[in-house]
Amino acid sequence: MITFEMEDVISVLQNCAPYLIALGIALLVGIGVLIAVRRRPRPQKFLIRAQAGLAMVLALVLAVNGVMLGGVSALLDLSLAEQAKISEGTMDTAEQTALQIAEEGFVLLQNDDNTLPLTDVTNLNLFGWASAVPIYGGTGSGGINALYDIVSIQQGLEQDGFSVNQELLDFYTAYSAQRPDMTITTQSWTLYEPPVDTYSQDMMDNAKEFSDVAVITLGRLAGEGHNDMPMAMGEAGYDNNSDQYDDFQPDDHYLQLSQTEKDLVEMVCDNFDTVILLVNSGNPMELGFVDDYEQIKSVLWCPGPGNVGFTALGEILRGTVNPSGKSTDTFAYHLKNAPWWNNYEDYHYSNLEHLAVEGMNNGVSQTYYPSFTNYVEGIYVGYKFYETAAAEGLINYDAEVQYPFGHGLSYTTFTQNMSELSLSDTTFSFDVTVTNTGSVAGKDVVEIFYNPPYLNGGVEKSVANLLDFEKTDLLQPGQSQTLSFTFDLEDMASYDYQNAKAYILDAGDYVISINSDSHTILDQRILTLEDKVVYDGEEGRASDDLTATNQFDDCAGDVEYLSRADHFANYDQATAAPTSTVMPQELVEQYHLNSNFDPNTYVDPDAVMPTTGADNGLTLADMRGLDYDDPQWDLLLDQLTVDEMANMIALCGYQTPAMESVGKLQTLDMDGPAAINNNFTGYGSLGFPIEIVIANTWSKDLATQWGEAMGQMCVEMGIQGWYAPAMNTHRSPFGGRNYEYFSEDGVLAGRIAASAVTGAMNKGVYSYMKHFAAYDFNGKMVCVWTNEQALREIYLKPFEICVKEGNANAVMVSWSFLGIKWTGENSSLMNTVLRDEWGFRGMAITDFFRNNGHGFMNADAALANGVDGMLATVEGGPNFVSDRTNPSSVTDMRRACKNVLYTVVQSYLYDDTYQRQQVIDWRIYLYIADAAATIVLIGLEVIVLRSYRRRKANAAPGAHD
Repeated sequence: MITFEMEDVISVLQNCAPYLIALGIALLVGIGVLIAVRRRPRPQKFLIRAQAGLAMVLALVLAVNGVMLGGVSALLDLSLAEQAKISEGTMDTAEQTALQIAEEGFVLLQNDDNTLPLTDVTNLNLFGWASAVPIYGGTGSGGINALYDIVSIQQGLEQDGFSVNQELLDFYTAYSAQRPDMTITTQSWTLYEPPVDTYSQDMMDNAKEFSDVAVITLGRLAGEGHNDMPMAMGEAGYDNNSDQYDDFQPDDHYLQLSQTEKDLVEMVCDNFDTVILLVNSGNPMELGFVDDYEQIKSVLWCPGPGNVGFTALGEILRGTVNPSGKSTDTFAYHLKNAPWWNNYEDYHYSNLEHLAVEGMNNGVSQTYYPSFTNYVEGIYVGYKFYETAAAEGLINYDAEVQYPFGHGLSYTTFTQNMSELSLSDTTFSFDVTVTNTGSVAGKDVVEIFYNPPYLNGGVEKSVANLLDFEKTDLLQPGQSQTLSFTFDLEDMASYDYQNAKAYILDAGDYVISINSDSHTILDQRILTLEDKVVYDGEEGRASDDLTATNQFDDCAGDVEYLSRADHFANYDQATAAPTSTVMPQELVEQYHLNSNFDPNTYVDPDAVMPTTGADNGLTLADMRGLDYDDPQWDLLLDQLTVDEMANMIALCGYQTPAMESVGKLQTLDMDGPAAINNNFTGYGSLGFPIEIVIANTWSKDLATQWGEAMGQMCVEMGIQGWYAPAMNTHRSPFGGRNYEYFSEDGVLAGRIAASAVTGAMNKGVYSYMKHFAAYDFNGKMVCVWTNEQALREIYLKPFEICVKEGNANAVMVSWSFLGIKWTGENSSLMNTVLRDEWGFRGMAITDFFRNNGHGFMNADAALANGVDGMLATVEGGPNFVSDRTNPSSVTDMRRACKNVLYTVVQSYLYDDTYQRQQVIDWRIYLYIADAAATIVLIGLEVIVLRSYRRRKANAAPGAHD
């Protein structure tokens, strides 16, 4: 997401400097002339001063033209682009879709004694500061805007007939009416919560008289920025709510209750026998305290709901909507026991501090250091660890997991029955019949998992792996629905990066199960594979265009990865904190940032200069519908000029610029997953629930509707590209951008994302899946060390599914490094895997580039390795290739432009049925103003000359001042 900070302003001024300097010189000379001629004869003085004045005006006109047509032209293109508003009909559809997502995406985690729904309750006491000031989304690119009304918790409850205790809400808003700063540039982790000694006895007595039901709301907010959620509150800069005690001990973490929150829970449970907990956080909290209070009957997970989502809260509590959401993450009792705990936060390389990059954060200088993080847990992420560790006897499952992945309750009951497997050589299929055996209508989710055969010491495998899922229709009591599933055997393949260096299927029994969550099997069948299958050579996976083999050996590093061998015998060693922060010297010699990068690194000395500037009579519109490899593309690309290509690639920030030689129109690309926000005009769309809520629905249909709603709003706003969906992995609950990503599971994330991309594409909008790849945190210049199995099976999986099943044709590259190389400079990632293996055809851009590429992104490295555009809005700097005369660089630019052109021509902008509004380009107005200024200056010159002649004729001989 764009933010205008001092370094952006400085960059613009630097680009405008030549014109401003020239103007300054002209003005100084003009003023000097005005002063120097003060003793000249009056007619001569008049003429010289008038000419000097006109020259200064002309210099001003030329400088304004230079600035507008040069340094800030891209910003003006974005700020003055066509802008239309969303129609009422589209807004209504978006609101309905957003509400349904919340209705099906809020998750009922616990419901003791069938406390919910509250059919006979009218009044509710809302406790907790977050009940008055809840969290509606995240911050940064995935945030929502302030253009539309937001349904609060109070309003959502009142819409379904509840009354709330206004005295309590007024008490909370008096304590603080707004949240502490949490923006893309400023992060405050302070949790506002009034200490219990500030609740008067009268207030509590009134509350008990008002209702015997209490609802506690707890919230945690994070977002795009410079830090993830604090894992040690002693380092968080936290402000306590009381001077009588500390809210957190130094080694407490942010997803625990603060002392004030503990006191609140204690107070409420002491006074009420029926307590409902609302968890208004996209990051799963430690909720073990719920087990300590029998008064807490129900727990409802309601992460950021967007503008209208809290309407669903009242519906669910009342029972007019039956909850059907399932959790996208595991709720663990003790996060410090997780295998990633010692290796989540990044560590600075102690021997690379001299390469630190200076940046700006909200106008304050900030330093970014070369850093690293070790993905030591390998494939054992989220439920895959907990289920496997329990099966191997490493952990007591019930002591570690409170609510499993895929868990969610309903107000009715269901049965699921699985048919026998139908087998072929490469596929298997079966049916699942779901029956509503309860008394109210509801929806259920069929979750399909597999447990592959594991050989001790062999390829790592989890005992539970999500294979697919489907959500039923709304089933009335007694009604059944049968869902059919077909899978390729290769869908269960594991990646062997050590021996076969390929995907493999070991011989043995594969348990195919239908589950109510990752831990609870409802029914199962056994598929036995007699012989091992190795997908190598010409016998690769059918879904791959190029057989997958090792591409990321250099990303494993000197790391001991967690292994299931001998019941996780290496757990302590593998999950320990790093013992060294020194990058090995042989890697130091290869490591580079922009400051020590040789722009000739990737230059091909044998490259031949492509044809440029040809006149082949083609336009981009002629290419719509042609295959990527159609030879006509070469004829079109021959028409491009070098300057056009360089400019288009360098200024792909929130747009792709126009290219006159091929009739390419400017396209607009805007944030983000929750709301379409045009940061330049200030206009935006309705805010949807965060991506976690969308994934919590486990509904591909709703994900498609979300994509279609976003796509239609883009169309009406004149936007062609959508910076979404984001699909990195919830490696840890502390990820600051977890709200913007779907899940800890790549299959769930991938299929929801693929559906959304398809939905947007149905409207002619291309979606930038992001952040590719291994950007599971907030950070820049962080070297991720991971083995290839984990990379392929966990972190690349959602992107792979989105490309293969969603036909995604745009991607945004992450700020992270794989090993010692920025992802955008990793040809194995950007070309071999993305394009050659998966068959991606489209454009790849960087994340926000800023004026200096954040110190590590540059066009020379990016273009040579598969990136096509720099997300920059200012001319000059490393977003331009360093040598536009080099055949190798021009060849790279040509290929990049093809990828951009191929993507945008598939948008609605080039659909024959689309009626593009004819908007006069701001340059036309500038040219008209120039013409008017020219006429005025010529007129003034004529007047000056005539006046001079008249003055000279009338002047007495020898007259002086």
